Amino acid sequence: MVATSVRTPVTARLRTAATVMGPAFVVAVAYVDPGNFATNMSGGATHGYLLLWVIVSASLLAMFIQYQSAKLGVVTGRNLPQLCREHYSRPVTGMLWVQAELVAMATDLAEFVGAAVALNLLFGIPLLPAAVITAIVSAGILMLQPLRRRRFEAVIIGLLAVVLGGFLYQTLQLGPLTGAVGGLVPGFAGTDSVLLATGMLGATVMPHVIYLHSALTQQHHGSNRDSALRTSKADIAVALTIAGVVNVSMLVVAAGAFHTGTSAPPESLEQMHGGLGDLLGPGAALAFALALLASGLAASSVGTYSGQVVMEGFLRRRIPLSLRRLATMAPALAILALGADPTQALVISQVVLSFGIPFALVPLVLLGRRRDVMGRHANKRLVTAFGVTAAVVVSALNLFLLVRTFL
Repeated sequence: MVATSVRTPVTARLRTAATVMGPAFVVAVAYVDPGNFATNMSGGATHGYLLLWVIVSASLLAMFIQYQSAKLGVVTGRNLPQLCREHYSRPVTGMLWVQAELVAMATDLAEFVGAAVALNLLFGIPLLPAAVITAIVSAGILMLQPLRRRRFEAVIIGLLAVVLGGFLYQTLQLGPLTGAVGGLVPGFAGTDSVLLATGMLGATVMPHVIYLHSALTQQHHGSNRDSALRTSKADIAVALTIAGVVNVSMLVVAAGAFHTGTSAPPESLEQMHGGLGDLLGPGAALAFALALLASGLAASSVGTYSGQVVMEGFLRRRIPLSLRRLATMAPALAILALGADPTQALVISQVVLSFGIPFALVPLVLLGRRRDVMGRHANKRLVTAFGVTAAVVVSALNLFLLVRTFL
């Protein structure tokens, strides 16, 4: 009897951990999407290890933000769009929904273009047919979600592992990383590096997964909240650490391979792929293309799922995932059909995404501090102050990015 009484709490905790672990890995895919390939590798190719500290800082900020979202779902049993609908006026809710849908389309643009470029690099498939193939495969992944959530998470985690493995392989091909530690010291080298750092931050903090994470954890509302919150912290720490390692590897690979001072850095994903093949061998080029493909497929599926959460939460409306898939991929197909530069389309999509960050982050912080919403789990003043500071800093940096991009 004594042994049973000891094992029972442990078994219960393990069961809670098993049910709560996983959502952060789905979310982590958004932090290593094709937009991150473009910004992080451009940062490394242009400035070497100088902006490594930006990636580390952005990863820590992402952990804080995603925990606040996960906590909201566990404690309230509602996701962020639902709580916005319940606590804000109809005009405000409508405005939040419209911008969230625009963000979803911009997200899909980046994922589709990235996966299409990867299929072109791997198999020589033209970009437009490659985008259609991406749509079909990502739709197949999405079909797992409604009935087999664990299987959906497993597929996403598997694709994340491909991205991680691809960049770890490329990093090992570089050999010793002389000077990388110096990149952990904050600093800039002119206005261009500030602008690029802002873009790296904008590509890291993704608004659609702030909405999504609260939806993935709201089903744990009826479980032991304190235990579920502890497990969510561990889930986030592990998943976003992996995402951070991938982002660091992107910059390190580009810095080690391209920041030589003897030639101009590559300006497109295709040039990066070719350069890695020339400098590090065909294995590195293959690893890059496979990682880009896995990133695009996984992030595209997660982005469409996020869009479904947004519409259902803000409007109490639900449409078939296949129909949403068609709606969100239309801009990407149109851009590719018109022959636009894929890398430039990726950059523009990240600029559009920057609009959505404050619209997700500010309500998250404001709702998290309210006792009528969170009860005894309402954020303390210090946490709220940090959240407000993060929202102001991220918004200001993205405003700077927009001004420098268009003026």
